[in-house]
Amino acid sequence: MPLLPRPLPFLALGLALLVPAARAAEDALTTALRAADDERVAATIAADRARLAAIYADDLHYAHSNGKVDTKASQIEGLATGPNHFESFTYGERTFTPASPGVALMKGRVSVGLRNRTTGQPGRMELSYLAVWRLQGGQWRFLAWQSCRLPEAGAPAR
Repeated sequence: MPLLPRPLPFLALGLALLVPAARAAEDALTTALRAADDERVAATIAADRARLAAIYADDLHYAHSNGKVDTKASQIEGLATGPNHFESFTYGERTFTPASPGVALMKGRVSVGLRNRTTGQPGRMELSYLAVWRLQGGQWRFLAWQSCRLPEAGAPAR
């Protein structure tokens, strides 16, 4: 009776070939999403309506840490003319996770520097966030944002 090949070596070889390919695809996805988010941050700091319109999905749902919810139009208007000008975004954590084909989650923590346009008073917000990116027409578009404020360092826990 002939010996049947053992499947384990073939399985190991298959996995050895697939894992690097999957890792490369994940790295390419993370690179593309990081570039899209870097553009979103730069457009936000510049309060550039055209760049924001290009990066935001038409059905944007932007839920601020104070509970206010904006659409694409109202978020762009707020960034361009609202009471605060955003000056910096410093990520303490920013991770990207594929959720389904063409959809990715971004989560982490960010320190946001801002300045009141009227008084010139600087401010800072420490946020935890969850965002959703969607691939549309070959471009990653910002679909949703939900954040909450984190307690200030040294503040007592509630």
